[in-house]
Amino acid sequence: MRVASSASLAILLALPLAAQVPVQRDTTARDSARVLPELTVTVTRAPERVSRVPAAVSVVDQRDVKGAQSTLGLDESLNNLPGVYVANRYNFNLDQRLVIRGFGTRSNFGLRGIKVMLDGIPQTLPDGQSQLTNVDYANLGRVEVLRGASSSLYGNASGGVVSLTSEPAGPGPFAQSIRAQGGSFGLFRIQSRTTARRGPASGTLSLSRTTADGSRQWSRSEFTQLNLGGDYLLGGSTTIGLRFGYTDAPVARNPGALTAAEFLANPDSASANSIRRKADKDLWQGQLALTARHFTSRGEFSVALFGVRRDLKNALGSPPPQGPGPNVGIYNEIGRSAGGVRLAGDQRLGASERALRVVAGLDLQTMRDDRRGWRSVDGLPDTLIQSQLEKVTEVGPFLQLHWSPSSDVALSGGLRYDAVRFDVADKHLLDGVDGTGDRTMSAASGNVGATWLRYEQFSPYATVSTSFETPTTTELANQPNSTSGFNTRIEPSRSVNYELGVRGIAGPVSYSVAGFIGRVKDAIVQFSEVSGRGYFTNAGRLHNDGIELGISARVAEPLRLFGNWTYANYRYDRYRIVSGATVDTLDGKRLPGVPKAFIRLGLRAGPVRGFALDVDHTMSSAVFADDRNTIYVSGWGAKQDTGDIPGIGSGVTNLRLSWEGTTGGAWIRPFLGINNLGDRNYVSALTINGAVGRVFEPAPGRNYYIGGEIGWAAR
Repeated sequence: MRVASSASLAILLALPLAAQVPVQRDTTARDSARVLPELTVTVTRAPERVSRVPAAVSVVDQRDVKGAQSTLGLDESLNNLPGVYVANRYNFNLDQRLVIRGFGTRSNFGLRGIKVMLDGIPQTLPDGQSQLTNVDYANLGRVEVLRGASSSLYGNASGGVVSLTSEPAGPGPFAQSIRAQGGSFGLFRIQSRTTARRGPASGTLSLSRTTADGSRQWSRSEFTQLNLGGDYLLGGSTTIGLRFGYTDAPVARNPGALTAAEFLANPDSASANSIRRKADKDLWQGQLALTARHFTSRGEFSVALFGVRRDLKNALGSPPPQGPGPNVGIYNEIGRSAGGVRLAGDQRLGASERALRVVAGLDLQTMRDDRRGWRSVDGLPDTLIQSQLEKVTEVGPFLQLHWSPSSDVALSGGLRYDAVRFDVADKHLLDGVDGTGDRTMSAASGNVGATWLRYEQFSPYATVSTSFETPTTTELANQPNSTSGFNTRIEPSRSVNYELGVRGIAGPVSYSVAGFIGRVKDAIVQFSEVSGRGYFTNAGRLHNDGIELGISARVAEPLRLFGNWTYANYRYDRYRIVSGATVDTLDGKRLPGVPKAFIRLGLRAGPVRGFALDVDHTMSSAVFADDRNTIYVSGWGAKQDTGDIPGIGSGVTNLRLSWEGTTGGAWIRPFLGINNLGDRNYVSALTINGAVGRVFEPAPGRNYYIGGEIGWAAR
C-alpha cells in the first residue's frame, strides 16, 4: 500500500493542465452567524435548523477550515469557537488535545471524551478513543460542533461531538486542483484533488503528502493520505455512497515533554530519553464505509457499514518495568481490526411542520486489538513483556422526539442505552499472572430541552443532558504493577449537564451566550506515572461550570469582526489519592490542562479585488499541569517563572493573506501565513501529571508558510 500510495501521488501530480472553463468559486456564501435561523446541521443525528436546537451548536465553514490555513490541525479553526479549547502539541506523534467543557483533558495522546465523525462515520472507537489519522484537513468543507453531554445521541465518550464533512464534488463534470506549500522547520505539503460528476454519479479523490522536520529536536514526521468518495443517486429518492481513507505514516518522532528548567534554557530541545530510546511511531490505517439513505415525503432512513484496519509500531521514551538503562525503553505493537453498523430513521408523524418527529436507530461497534509490548534497546524490540488480545463491543439503541406545540416553541427529548463489553485474553503468562477476564459497563443516557423561537433577535433555550464514558483499552491495560490484563479498579464516569443559552441577530451583529453547570461522578483521571507509563483512576466528583460567549459583526460587506470568550471554572469537588496509610486530599483543586479564561479575537477582510486578509489573536490564562496544582504554565505570551500565577497573557497573533484570480481556463490562489507574529515564547500544550515535572510542550516561535493552489474545471 505504501508503494501504491506514492505511485498514485506521482501520477496525479503529473496530470497536465487543461484549458477548461473554471468552476466559479462560491462568493455568495454568507457568514454562518448572519444566517443562523436558516442554517441546518446534522450533528444532532437528523437535519435540524440551528435556531431550533436546544444546545450550543457551532458551524465552521470552508474558509475557516481551509482558506489560507496550513491545514495541519484542528486548532486552526476550532479555537474560533467558544467552549472549545485545542492544545496544539506541534508533534505529529501525538494528536492535538481537544477539550470541550472539560471533556478530553486527560488525553496525553489521542482524543478522549469527545465523539468524532467523518462524513457520518465514527472516528471514535467503541472504547472511547478517537483518532484523526484519516482526516485530511485540506479535504474538509465543513465542521459542526455540538458542545455538552451528548451520550443520548452518540453513546460512550460523548462529552461533545465534532462532525467533519469532506468537500463534495464540484458542480461540473470534472475538476482538478493542486495545492502545495512550504515553510519553516522543513514543512512541505502537496495535495492533488480530483472531482467528477456524470448523471446520477459523483466522486472525489484527494491524495496528499506531508513532510516536516519539526520545530524541536527529534520531531521529524512524514505521512501520505488518500481519501476517496463516491455517491450515486438511485431512483430519485435513494443515495448510496462509498468512502475510503488510507494513511501511511512511517515516521513520527516524539520529542517528549520538557521540565521547566529545560524549557527556559532551550525550548526547542527534546527530552534526552526520547532521543536515546528513539521514541518514534510507524503506522498505517485504512477505513472503508458503505452508506445508503432513502428519502420519504416525511423524512429519511439511513444505514452505514464501516470497517477499520490499523497497524501501529511505537517506540516509547519511557523506561521498562525492569532492567532500565539510558537507551532501554518500551516498544509497543498494536494490530487493530474494528467495524460497525449504524441504523437510523427520521420520520415526521404528520404533514405539518409542527407534527411530532421521531428519530430512532441502533449503533453497533466492535474492536479487536492484538497488543504486544517489549523491552526495547535503541528503539528496537528486545524482550517480550506483554501480549494480550483485547476485544470491545458497544451496542446502543436510541430514540429522539421533536415536537412544536406552537410556532414559537420547539421541544426535544431522547433516551439511549449503551452496553460496552471488554474482553482480554492474556497470552503472556511468564510473569506468573493470568490477566484474562472481561468487564461490561453500561448506562442509560437522556436529554430534554426547549427553545423559544418568537424573536430572531432573542431566542433562548434550556437543556439537561447526560453522558457516560468508559476507560479506553489503553487506560485499562496500563496497570500500576505492569502486568497484563485489565485494571479492574477503574469505573466509567457519568455526568449531567444543565445549560441555559440564548442566540440572536440584531442588524449586522449576531451573538450566542451559554451558561452551563456540569457534574461528573467518578471522573477518569491520570494522576501519576509508574515506570514512565500513565496510570489512571477515578476522582470522586468534578464540577465543570462555565460561560461561553461568541459575537460576530459585519462592519462592512468585505469586513467581519468576531470574538469568543470562554470562562471555565473546572474543579475537583472530591478527589482523594490513597497511598498506603497516606491520603492526599485534592478537593477544590482546579482541573489541569484547561485555562480558566480563553479569548479569541479575529478579523476577516475581503475579498477585495481578489485579496483577503485573516488575523487571529488568542489569549489564554495560566493553566495547571498537575492535579495537585503545584506546577503551572503561564498564559500565552506571559513570562514563565516560578512566582505567583499571573493573569491572561498578552496573547499570540496569526496572520494569513491570500489572493484569488482566474485566467484563461484556470484559477490561481497564492497564500501566505505567519504564525506567532510577535515571536512569543509560550507553552501550547501539557503532559498532564508528567513524571518529575516533565510536562511542558512548547510552541514554536515566529514561523511562516507560503503556498498556492491552482485548478481548472469543466462545466
